Amino acid sequence: MSKKEEKESGIVHPIIVPTSYNVGTINFYLLEVAGSLSLIDAGVNTDECWNKLNETLHKAGISISDIDRILLTHHHPDHTGVVNRLLDTSAIPVYAHKEAIPRLKKDENYLRRRINFFSQLYEEMGCGQAGKDEVEKLRAWPPSHDYLPIHSAIEPLNEGDSIAGLQVMETPGHSPDRLVFYNEKTKELFSGDVLIQNISSNAMVEPDRQNRRLLTLVQYIRSLKRCLQWDIDIMYTGHREAITDHHALIAERLSKIERKAQKIITSLRQGTKTANELAIHFYQHKYQSEFPLVISEIIGYLDYLEAGSRVYKEQKNGIWRYYSV
Repeated sequence: MSKKEEKESGIVHPIIVPTSYNVGTINFYLLEVAGSLSLIDAGVNTDECWNKLNETLHKAGISISDIDRILLTHHHPDHTGVVNRLLDTSAIPVYAHKEAIPRLKKDENYLRRRINFFSQLYEEMGCGQAGKDEVEKLRAWPPSHDYLPIHSAIEPLNEGDSIAGLQVMETPGHSPDRLVFYNEKTKELFSGDVLIQNISSNAMVEPDRQNRRLLTLVQYIRSLKRCLQWDIDIMYTGHREAITDHHALIAERLSKIERKAQKIITSLRQGTKTANELAIHFYQHKYQSEFPLVISEIIGYLDYLEAGSRVYKEQKNGIWRYYSV
């Protein structure tokens, strides 16, 4: 490929920041296509990410003022961290899924509805004091500078849109506002957290706009299967190494999900009845330190099994109890 063809199809500048956490690295990307420069995701709000971004820009012979747009795969703070620092330097348009906008702007009505949603959810799932403690953390929002609202207006992106040589596609599950960006010419997918090497992407339980619980694991499985239909040579992910054989990894993930679902059915047959009891049973060592993650995962599996008519539930004293079919 000539330099001219390379520029027209796209040059990727990965920004890889190591961490001590389970995710391994924080990854975001500069993409040059036909003289246009996009930043895809924006790391976490740390000096390490900020300095690595500037170092990558310098090596490529470009500057912050050359960035034409910021494209966000979803609203989580490890993908949006340095957006405000960039906006303080240059007026760069920000694009995200329409469902990301109230989350990124920290809309008061959205935050209030979310607190009410989780307050009821944790109560109905039998979470007791652990649930009440988590709701109090939500009331104390924001917990840190990582969660500050984005300063600028945010332009909405939807399924089927095209921007900067990329096709926009929705892949909900890990979050309700998940987008991926596909370069058809190079068969590259900027996939955020839809698939990660060696670790699973949690399908985080969230409410929709009517405060009804989204079937996040069902959505996530559907998104993984959708990725199998695309002609992809490389997936540039939000964490760890890029993926060059997404078919094999997706097959592995789907198999793992089914094995876990069977374990939950077995536990229900042995007498465990509530989501909270299942969370303690499967994640006793993480239950206190990672409560919102583990209870979210269990609820997602129960919803998945119920949607497949493999479990049913009955409410007793305000708490849902689950039974295998």
